[in-house]
Amino acid sequence: MSHPSARIGVIGGSGLYSMPGFAAQQEVKIETPFGDPSDAYIVGELEGRQVAFLARHARGHRISPSELNFRANIYGFKQLGAEWIISLSAVGSLKEEHKPLDFVIPDQFVDRTRGRVSTFFGNGLVAHISFADPVCPALMKLLHEACHDAGVPSKLGGAYLCMEGPAFSTKAESNLYRSWGMDVIGMTNLQEAKLAREAEICYATVAMVTDYDCWHPEHDAVTVADIIRNLTHNAENAAKVVRAAVRLLDTSAPRNCLCSRALEHALITDRKAVPAETLKKLELIVGKYFAE
Repeated sequence: MSHPSARIGVIGGSGLYSMPGFAAQQEVKIETPFGDPSDAYIVGELEGRQVAFLARHARGHRISPSELNFRANIYGFKQLGAEWIISLSAVGSLKEEHKPLDFVIPDQFVDRTRGRVSTFFGNGLVAHISFADPVCPALMKLLHEACHDAGVPSKLGGAYLCMEGPAFSTKAESNLYRSWGMDVIGMTNLQEAKLAREAEICYATVAMVTDYDCWHPEHDAVTVADIIRNLTHNAENAAKVVRAAVRLLDTSAPRNCLCSRALEHALITDRKAVPAETLKKLELIVGKYFAE
């Protein structure tokens, strides 16, 4: 089945379930070898470029972080032809300097999830990607510039602690993560980053601070209404940042970052030993490395 193409993908997190400003948009349902993505992709024109948007938790926020089919979500973007993914994510702050309504563009992740599938590989085909620098440096800097253009306070760099959830941290955990030097805490972006790298898609996160995590002495004074208000305001700012980023992104220039060839030296298995079924399932991702 043919689909419209979009070289830029956007993943909307908590509070962001649609992308304002899309022209000529259409809803695209995609089937993948890994099951169904979170929702239909909304493909349309933004700032003169084709963009695909996916609500991470589905419209209506129906899917918890532990239930997300990360493989299907990223594979769906690959099917649409995405070469860049801008991920938007609501987070808690682990440092006083990251205030609610600030945006952080992390350059590192620490994984505290349990049992999530975060690779396309296995079943007879082994790959070990380089993940020392888990986000695309070029896209990360572009997003920081986009925040500046949109008038949104942002910090370039920082560590994102990815926890399991869906419950939030205990105070002991929160203070432990602070002692590690973590900047923000969320529940989703680590798996996306790994899978995007395996799919050779440039990926970066805009971490939108909604509140201080429970370590903060004023945490108990924060109400649900405060959080919802911050989510709404962050979603409005995120739409501005995405528009600015799409405007800045030069899709006509070749990608020179390592993301575009992440599998070049990562495929360990003897090509002749790969099961045909596995190769068929991963043709979209590894096909060019098996061409004779």
